[in-house]
Amino acid sequence: MIDFLNRNIFQPHPELLVFITVAIGFLFGKLRYKAIGLGAVTGCLIAGLLLGAQFKVEIDGTVKNLFFTMFLFALGYKVGPQFFRGLKKDGLPQVLNAVVVCVTGLLVCWGFAAMLGYGPGLSAGLLGGALTQSAVIGVAGDAISNLPGLSSAQVKSESNLVAIGYAVTYPLGTILCAMLLANVLPKLYRRDLAAESAALAAELDAPGDNPDLAEGYYEVVLRAYTLQRPDLAGRTIEDFENQQRELGRRVYITRVRREGNILDHDQQTALREGDVVALSALRGSLVEFDPRTHIGSETDDVELLGYQTESLHVVASEKAQLGKTIGDLRREPFMVGVYVSKLYRSGAEFPYRLSTKLERGDTLILTGPKRLVDPAGKELGKPVPTSFATDMLWVGLGIFLGGCIGIPALTAGGVPISLSTSGGALIMGLVFGWIRGKYPTYGNVPPGAQWFMDTLGLCLFVAVVGINAGPSFTSGLSTAGWGLLLFGAIATLIPLIVGFLFGHYVQKIRFPILMGVLAGGQTTTAAIGAINETSRSQIPTLGYTIPYAVGNVLLTIWGAVIVLLHH
Repeated sequence: MIDFLNRNIFQPHPELLVFITVAIGFLFGKLRYKAIGLGAVTGCLIAGLLLGAQFKVEIDGTVKNLFFTMFLFALGYKVGPQFFRGLKKDGLPQVLNAVVVCVTGLLVCWGFAAMLGYGPGLSAGLLGGALTQSAVIGVAGDAISNLPGLSSAQVKSESNLVAIGYAVTYPLGTILCAMLLANVLPKLYRRDLAAESAALAAELDAPGDNPDLAEGYYEVVLRAYTLQRPDLAGRTIEDFENQQRELGRRVYITRVRREGNILDHDQQTALREGDVVALSALRGSLVEFDPRTHIGSETDDVELLGYQTESLHVVASEKAQLGKTIGDLRREPFMVGVYVSKLYRSGAEFPYRLSTKLERGDTLILTGPKRLVDPAGKELGKPVPTSFATDMLWVGLGIFLGGCIGIPALTAGGVPISLSTSGGALIMGLVFGWIRGKYPTYGNVPPGAQWFMDTLGLCLFVAVVGINAGPSFTSGLSTAGWGLLLFGAIATLIPLIVGFLFGHYVQKIRFPILMGVLAGGQTTTAAIGAINETSRSQIPTLGYTIPYAVGNVLLTIWGAVIVLLHH
């Protein structure tokens, strides 16, 4: 093994070093305490710094630029729908709070960096790590390379300091953000996140009603019973279901066997004694109804119960249904026997309640008998069959157009100012993601492909950055000193506290939602995980998605802004 290391096989084969760095980085990323962990991105950066210092291998810059451009397009694509949805009236308070957090973070990091005498590299590293935004590494590196008057050696040195500053400040920034929002602020203000989240969830639902998707429990059951009670004989299926609906139950007769034959489904079919009926219901409704008392004995009829079921993805687009709540939809005739199992908004699973209004571009997963689900899907919008193929025409064109709009530059004080190809990719990702949100039949990028471009793209990028910065890691760290860690921690906390005071006292945002807003504004995924864990609820996530989109865009741009401010 020692001989293997001494030979340094990575010098002629640097691609092997990149992949072992990513492997070790993902291993580091799994280290966690409760909901807080290093994460794969930071793990890959630390692994890159360590291995780069050991093997001193230089990786071509084109490689990291390729991965970073791909990552930024995927980031924009993912958050684009939330970003533009936040510009609507109901999302503006959350957008405003996120802007306050991001602007405060920029000003604090700028002030600290100026006080400590940092150059553009450490200034950007401080901002990226303290505000937990990994994309700053790449954007700042692009901005540094465009600064006039710097030699290639100076550009390399400053770019390396971005990665070093980020690696030092990010882990503590993540931990402090999660602790402040999930534990410190609720205790300081004597607020019980779990109790308030439960109360808020109850308020969001119709009084005395239960959502299709209850906390930790959802089950649709299908049972068969032999009709032995004379009082039900002679009534039509429609009469029976209407009576159950009036009683607040979701119990439906989906099929009937009569004299050995399965009848075609007809709501006007009159039931007879001896019929075997298949009931589809929410488990709670079936228990409340008690079929053995009101229908007869249960039977196991494989053919009757074995009809084809379907889970269908439907994109909401029909004007007649937009704006209706989930509770309203449940009462629609076309939803008889059809259940909403999940709702995705802007590409992310949304913790809906009965009061949640349907918006254009929402994706509902409908479950139930195929003969009922398909017509319901057409009433709601456009059914979208599951596909694992990525529309590379859409992706490639988006990245190319984004790069083209990022190339032109203006000059201010002799400094070229442009979006850069990576910044252009982010903007075009936002636009293409927004288009996909409105018209989801175009530009399919399945979750696996999004993960590859987003998570793995960024991890490969920071692995290369870490490898290239590794040889200067020790000297760069000694240059930064302990002040970087201390002031990085303060720079993490101040924007969150300012955002909290503004949201709590001025905007009057409900406490659980405000915690989600702050986690989103500082783009700290670990924090929303910790908040949800403390809340024992997904309710805080309602405040997370829009600020997360806004924070990702602004903090990424700040990576270039702080470089220009400290040049």
